[in-house]
Amino acid sequence: MRQAAVYRNGELAGYLMEENRRQYLFRYDELWLADPHKPAISLTLPKTQSEYRSDALFPFFFNMLSEGVNRRLQSVQLRVDEADSFGLLLATAQYDTIGAITLRPVADL
Repeated sequence: MRQAAVYRNGELAGYLMEENRRQYLFRYDELWLADPHKPAISLTLPKTQSEYRSDALFPFFFNMLSEGVNRRLQSVQLRVDEADSFGLLLATAQYDTIGAITLRPVADL
């Protein structure tokens, strides 16, 4: 299982996990969820639930990835399979992303 810590403006908001290539889980961090002043990271992932499951990488996170030629170039340069969306997300969404969300890999559980 691979896991990423999800940050909003540098503050830990939750965790994204890939159980296998067809099972993904997102859950908010307990402190983020408990603070009524902290917003949801996405309209599609509201704070009303503590855990989300999906058979595909959540569209919110998938849309953070490059497409086409840029995706191919990134996969070659980073030595990540082009079909491995979660791996590309871990490799590219740590620092300079469009928007407030960044992800950092967490050691395997």
